[in-house]
Amino acid sequence: MKDYFAEYGYTPDKEATGRALDLIAANLENVVTKPVLLSCFSMMDLTTLKTDDTATSVRRLVEKVNDFQKEYPDYPLPASICVYPDFVETVKACKTCGQVNITAVAGCFPSSQSFIEVKLLECAMAVEKGADEIDIVLSLSSFLDGDYESASDEIRQIRSCIDAKAAGQGRTVHLKVILETGLLMSPDLIAKASFLAMEAGADFIKTSTGKVSVNATPAAAYTMCECIAAYYRKTGRKVGFKPAGGISSALDAVSYYTIVSTVLGEEWLDKSLFRFGVSRMANNIISSIEQKTVAYF
Repeated sequence: MKDYFAEYGYTPDKEATGRALDLIAANLENVVTKPVLLSCFSMMDLTTLKTDDTATSVRRLVEKVNDFQKEYPDYPLPASICVYPDFVETVKACKTCGQVNITAVAGCFPSSQSFIEVKLLECAMAVEKGADEIDIVLSLSSFLDGDYESASDEIRQIRSCIDAKAAGQGRTVHLKVILETGLLMSPDLIAKASFLAMEAGADFIKTSTGKVSVNATPAAAYTMCECIAAYYRKTGRKVGFKPAGGISSALDAVSYYTIVSTVLGEEWLDKSLFRFGVSRMANNIISSIEQKTVAYF
């Protein structure tokens, strides 16, 4: 089995992570400023992944994004709208704000429990319909069984598949790999999954689906960001970070923003390298900035 820690010169230190997070938490109130909140807003993957999503409800969300700057002209737009694959075409048909990407969760999200052929077909179809970004879940059935090669190979196959489909349309797509950190149980496993996903071609590594009992946590985020830093030092390739699941308040956003700033630096504080997966946080950020309750989305 590959020794990722020796390869990248990094081993998680739970106590050091705890001390760093305590310092971040102690200073958090000083970081909650309007420019930081606006920056967080610009890095959101505005998400609807409900069982009762319909074409009508998805169109309603897209229209809210289309009209957002009419209501809030001093605000940026979110980075993307994130939906299930069968709604990609709906988003594309309705969206008029060109700089907002379309993200699709695919590859049998959220469990990733199916045949690789099914996962590849779903990812390819999402790109064909217009997805700019594909979010998949690490094959935990392989990874937790210690079969890292199979878990890695699946990501590589999906990477190759979506790249080929996008190239046929004369464009590129981004691949985000969800580690489902709440099921990995230890910093060492989170770090191994992070390195595995980055090696296999992930453009972003993402904490969680939001569909399990433990989702994004500051500790998991800190470990993942340290892995991204170690991978960058070794390879020179910048990989993005996306916390998702259970992130709802403006303070939550600023907490992850500060973790990324502390570990990876200001160059990562851009939607090309940092995203939030959110459904509730958008209204809460607007409310925090406007100093009143806002329920726009």
